[in-house]
Amino acid sequence: MAMLALSSRPLTSSAFLHSRPRALHLHRLLLPKPLSSASPLTPPIPRVDPTSTPPPDADPTPLFLRPASHRVPPAALAAFCRRAAALVPPSAPHLHRHLCWLVADATATTSSSSAASDGPVLLRAPLEDLEALWLRHVWERTPFQYVVGNEHWWDLVVTVAEGVLIPRPETEAVVDVVRAVEGFADGWWADLGTGSGAIAVAVARELGAGGRVFATDVSEVAIDVARLNVHRYGVQDKVERRHGSWFEPLEDLKGKLMGVISNPPYIPTDDLPGLQPEVGWHEPKLVLDGDKDGLEHLFHLCEGLSSVLKPGGFFVFETNGDKQSEFLVDLISTKWSSSFHNVKTVLDFAEIKRFVTGYRR
Repeated sequence: MAMLALSSRPLTSSAFLHSRPRALHLHRLLLPKPLSSASPLTPPIPRVDPTSTPPPDADPTPLFLRPASHRVPPAALAAFCRRAAALVPPSAPHLHRHLCWLVADATATTSSSSAASDGPVLLRAPLEDLEALWLRHVWERTPFQYVVGNEHWWDLVVTVAEGVLIPRPETEAVVDVVRAVEGFADGWWADLGTGSGAIAVAVARELGAGGRVFATDVSEVAIDVARLNVHRYGVQDKVERRHGSWFEPLEDLKGKLMGVISNPPYIPTDDLPGLQPEVGWHEPKLVLDGDKDGLEHLFHLCEGLSSVLKPGGFFVFETNGDKQSEFLVDLISTKWSSSFHNVKTVLDFAEIKRFVTGYRR
């Protein structure tokens, strides 16, 4: 069987950045990406308001998908913005940008509504609901992506929810890596630990008629959120969601996959307390904790790869960075040298050795 190969295009950050146009979401271009473990901690606000937790009957629909059915006088919206801004301490200026993001996601923008500037504003939620969302973010440090229910990732607007990992910008490079594999469009791929389904959906949108993605996750919450994203982008004929841990749901696909993709938990347990509150307090430990050295799940993935990949099959794993990825390359190239070849690290947008790739012999 012919070997699968990467194209001759070098897999560097500049190649990724210029490989295809990105959808521009203008109201977010100036927003920081606050959810990396390497980001500095934002100063904590030492109070939690118990009324900021949404009631049990709160609308679970992501804000940007709700109908704009709430008419609000412009003066009332302006007053809300003033109250919300007054809660932002001088040490956290990024929260002002988040407030603009919240209002932008909540507001229906049409040419007719913008023309009638003195008329009511159409919102996707009542002002009291927006106030509750804002208090959760400011006082409880709830990640803003959970507050508004989405993250802009690749060329998608991905629905996210508490209990599911928020997709990071560095992970976007995985899609470029997959697209560079010769013949990828007609292959069968597995996205192990799919979470929100962001990778599965992005890859599925690039596949041809014969291509397919099998998206697995041990979390039922993740499987449900992935379903929302799969159906929203109309790729349900190319993405099959399967509930279970890593390779367990793929027993019927042994030796049939062209590729395996995974962004597993890889943060060492001892590093978890040092994560910024938006991550450590709110994102599920299940998707972050990679055990003592961060390698437990990566080891498991390496051990199961040869059973599901067909000869010439490709794999790409995300890692914690330079040291972890270099260690994995050395390990796979020695311990599993009879099963894999051309194992290497690949840079992310920040020139960090973020990914490990290789081929089944």
